[in-house]
Amino acid sequence: MASNMEIIDDVSQQRGKVRIVAIMTALSLSMFVAALDQSIMATAIPTIAAKLHSAAGYTWIGGAYLLANAAGACIWAKLSDIWGRKLILLIAVAWFFISSIICAVAVNMEMLIAGRALQGVAGGGLLQLVTIIISDLFSVRHRSLYLGGMEVMWALAGGIGPLLGGAFSEYVSWRWNFWINLPVSGVAFILLFFYLDVHNPKTKMADGIKAIDWFGSISVLGLTLMLLLGLDFGGETFAWSSPQVICLIVFGSLCSLLFFYSEKRLAKYPLMPLDIFSRLSNIATLAVGFAHGFVFIAGEYYMPLFLQSAKGASAMRSGVLILPLILAEAFGGILTGMIIHRTGRYLELIWFGLVLQTIGNGLFISLNEASSIGEITGYQILSGFGAGFLFQTPIIAIQAMVSQDDTATATATLGFIRNMATATSIVIGGVVFQNSIAKTKPRLLATGMSESWAEKMTGASAAANIEYIKDIGDPAQVLAVKEAFAWSMRNMWILYTCMSVLGLICSAFILKTSLNKEHVETVTGLKSEKQPVLDSVQTQEGV
Repeated sequence: MASNMEIIDDVSQQRGKVRIVAIMTALSLSMFVAALDQSIMATAIPTIAAKLHSAAGYTWIGGAYLLANAAGACIWAKLSDIWGRKLILLIAVAWFFISSIICAVAVNMEMLIAGRALQGVAGGGLLQLVTIIISDLFSVRHRSLYLGGMEVMWALAGGIGPLLGGAFSEYVSWRWNFWINLPVSGVAFILLFFYLDVHNPKTKMADGIKAIDWFGSISVLGLTLMLLLGLDFGGETFAWSSPQVICLIVFGSLCSLLFFYSEKRLAKYPLMPLDIFSRLSNIATLAVGFAHGFVFIAGEYYMPLFLQSAKGASAMRSGVLILPLILAEAFGGILTGMIIHRTGRYLELIWFGLVLQTIGNGLFISLNEASSIGEITGYQILSGFGAGFLFQTPIIAIQAMVSQDDTATATATLGFIRNMATATSIVIGGVVFQNSIAKTKPRLLATGMSESWAEKMTGASAAANIEYIKDIGDPAQVLAVKEAFAWSMRNMWILYTCMSVLGLICSAFILKTSLNKEHVETVTGLKSEKQPVLDSVQTQEGV
């Protein structure tokens, strides 16, 4: 018969397994809703813009989420350093829940964009904290498997997001794109509340507030918001030479100087310690992360626009046709986790991913209104598979070069850079498209199209008006519009291919190091509170 001690050990092991399953389920659900709200809008935005009678919302429904996502990323990570991961993650989940309700009940575009911005703030926290907590729980070598698991959730969200967005918009109501978040985030909150057990520093509220890098937080918000707003307004809302655009870009750029000064001279607990930038390898890794974020989001966000305009696909069908891209990203991410776990090699995977991503986006340049579904599918698989190799490899690369205590900061910095890239990509891609489509107006007028229709198809609201293409009676004019959209998007793919090439060049400067298999507990809280805890941990390990 088994001894009482063996029975107790078995029960303890079973409880430990249940706890890990519950935690990973909660983290997976958190990752899922944050990723879902990036992809579910792609096929729903034209319908939403039409229902709320606001063409200006086409870019901002997605852009507000990504912009806010980028602006708040580092701040969430630092708050979790001060008050502990669990409390801050619970706040992020609850915030996401409430902001989803605001979006679902929005009565106009202004309310919806405000709700999307709030969602983006919370989504940035979810994406950052999930990765950080996994990095806290597992060693560098072993965490690749669990980060690969997060790729599954990202891919699942990316795969069903466009389908759900199209289905809800066509058959139910676009508001269900937000109602669906409530049960998912609610279950995640409950599981995290009862099962997540990580170090709790019990930092006093007053001490924590004093420790926040307020100047750094404000300056990074100013940098993100003003710079991206300036880029978005340029050439569309205002002329590039207008005082509004110039002031936004100049003052946004100046905020970067203030931010770095704050981190170096003023902050006791900096939002982004500059030691990370002391190594060329880390800078190269961050550059690769930027290039990847800039390129991969374009395929997910703008490919539905190509399919719905140049190919005449419905919202639902465009969601189906984009699945090869999403599934290829997922497969690439999962395979990457398995390879790193078994071999400890990551640098070669970065090179491989960048080469495939570059080739895939280069092939996108050749797409036009006559391209076959086979061509579109094949190019998406190449681009998506390459991008899938780049979600976690830069994270592993930068975490391998820093201590466990700096892992959260390094991860948050990479997340901030990547989020800035995705937000910038949507905005700059939209500017390139808008400036390009405006040049096609004379071609449409040459077909006999009326001035009003030509303006509708090439003006500032062109992307939001693709639903009206089917109402054009003349087949020659329909073809001209499809050609105009395809040509305009060709210029976008040139931009994204060049950015992928830059990422490939930067990857040559990333150093290779062995990945540690030993796990060290991450102790959060203020430095003055950490030392006694560390001493206690070291004493127990010595015993």
